Amino acid sequence: MAPDIRHTLDELSALVDIPKRTIRFYVENGVVDRPRGVKKGAYYTQKHVEQLLSIKKWQQAGLSLERIKSILDDQVGESPLPPPLKRQPGDVDVWSHIYVQDGVELLIEPKRSGLSPDQVNRIFQALQTMLFSDTLTSEEQQ
Repeated sequence: MAPDIRHTLDELSALVDIPKRTIRFYVENGVVDRPRGVKKGAYYTQKHVEQLLSIKKWQQAGLSLERIKSILDDQVGESPLPPPLKRQPGDVDVWSHIYVQDGVELLIEPKRSGLSPDQVNRIFQALQTMLFSDTLTSEEQQ
C-alpha cells in the first residue's frame, strides 16, 4: 500500500477490522495519531493502518493499552517483541518454573519472553529429549 493513499474512517475500520468507535477512542487517548485534515475532510494514512495493526497484535499478545501506548511512543523500528519493562522497586514478577530432571530446571518469565504456552512446551520437550538421548549415549559407552 502506498503511503499517500487516504482512507476515510469507514475504510480504515473495515481495513483493520476495528470498530470506528474504538478507533476514535484510540485517537482521543493518544494511542493513535489524529487524522489529517479536519471534519469531513479528515483522512487516515498508512501510518494509521500500521499503528492500529500493531495495537491489535500487542492486544492479542495480552498487553494492556497503557503498555501498548508506551511501546508505540518508544518504537523507532519494527520489533517482533515489545521492549522489556523497566523494573521498579516493589514490582512482582510471575515466573514459570519447570522441573526437567534432577539438577535441571527451566525458569521463564512469560510476559518478557513473549513465548506462547505451546512454545514453552516445545522447549521443554526438546530439552528433555536432548538430555535423555545424552544419558542413553553415556550409558551405552560404559
